[in-house]
Amino acid sequence: MDVLDALLRDALVTTAVIALPILGIAALVGTAVAVVQAATQVQEQTLTLLPKVIAVGLMAAVLGKLAMHLLASLFDRALELIPALTSGR
Repeated sequence: MDVLDALLRDALVTTAVIALPILGIAALVGTAVAVVQAATQVQEQTLTLLPKVIAVGLMAAVLGKLAMHLLASLFDRALELIPALTSGR
């Protein structure tokens, strides 16, 4: 059971490392757009969505290689642990 716990912990850490920078950028851009909208009193919904989509897309493009490397290493580790998971140790 320790092997499964370690693998699940690695999966959660990998997910957090991949998702948190993208979510952080989306939050920062959303906050900046909200401040600009409050200052200018322009409440257009498309103005909030477009900058976030562009920022998240750019961040995903920049971090894509790192994310794929992390996922590949997690997959390799999962494959290595299959015998230990099936033997019940």
